[in-house]
Amino acid sequence: MSTPQRLTLTQFLIEERRRFPHASGDFNSLILNVALACKSIARKLACGRLVASDPGEADNAGGAVNVHGETRQAMDIIGNRVFVEANAWCGCLAGMASEEMAEPYRIPAHYPLGKYLLVFDPLDGSSNLDVNVSVGSIFSVLRAPEPRHACEADFLQAGAQQVAAGYAIYGPATMLVLTVGDGVHGFTLDGDLGEFMLTHPAMRIAPATSEFAINASNSRFWEGAVKRYVDECLAGRGGARCKDFNMRWIASLVAEAHRILLRGGVFLYPRDSKDPARPGRLRLLYEANPIGMLIEQAGGRASTGREPVLDVRPTSLHQRIGLVFGARDEVDRIERYHHELRPVELHNPLFNEHGLFRLPA
Repeated sequence: MSTPQRLTLTQFLIEERRRFPHASGDFNSLILNVALACKSIARKLACGRLVASDPGEADNAGGAVNVHGETRQAMDIIGNRVFVEANAWCGCLAGMASEEMAEPYRIPAHYPLGKYLLVFDPLDGSSNLDVNVSVGSIFSVLRAPEPRHACEADFLQAGAQQVAAGYAIYGPATMLVLTVGDGVHGFTLDGDLGEFMLTHPAMRIAPATSEFAINASNSRFWEGAVKRYVDECLAGRGGARCKDFNMRWIASLVAEAHRILLRGGVFLYPRDSKDPARPGRLRLLYEANPIGMLIEQAGGRASTGREPVLDVRPTSLHQRIGLVFGARDEVDRIERYHHELRPVELHNPLFNEHGLFRLPA
């Protein structure tokens, strides 16, 4: 029996389009432009500091502070420019929004407008570049409410309204992981052909796991439900969960999501008290929503810890939020812990933080 020919990303999108005979082809064009941007970023990343230290590439902007008050890497600026230049001209978009831009990008007047919006984080995990850890690009496609230049309000759609979402991961191999609302599929970049080839069709996340990922250095800021969950995992076979868990932390959202899609697990970047002004650390539009759509399309769950993240209606372009995603059973358990009533607070010195007894978290 002969092995079936491996599909390219273009062939895959054509087959998907056949389910919608009246489709214009604009959506396919948009996804292919995003893929082209990811290929370009992959080539630049492979050169490391040879590109990042080139003043012509980075526009001497490395080290500047972005809209979030964070120091930008040179590759953040390069990646953002690559995404904008690859997609502005195509006639598919009414606007773009990026983690690296304070305001939505307005499509130049000499280009036609389209019916979609593109939201992206051009280089997630860029702080890991110096130590050569896998980083990625995250993107999301929404429908434009009106056929005009998009304003900020047009982007403030709940994650459930996404048309497509995906990420590219730049590691030992470059992969594009994509959902167009019909499952999750992984494509590996063939360097000889310059094409993304379908290598991981119909990716699925097992409902149970014995692996979790969290930044334990923030434990003193966690809410009681998160402390309870992590403590139970760490207690292992002799604890309430009756099994041993492994703990992981890469500090790259794309790499964490990729690992969970391939081998299962649960990821927690929950709301905490480290910075009371921020209800979470991850960006809802650029990170939580696209990753959430991918995870749910693969049979997992994505939550704020209290509710499905895809149900949250954004209130601002750069809104932050807590995020828990991965194995369905574990996310359900974490939500349940958040919803359970806490013990009544006892105003007794014996039960204070430094008293003889402490209430359970």
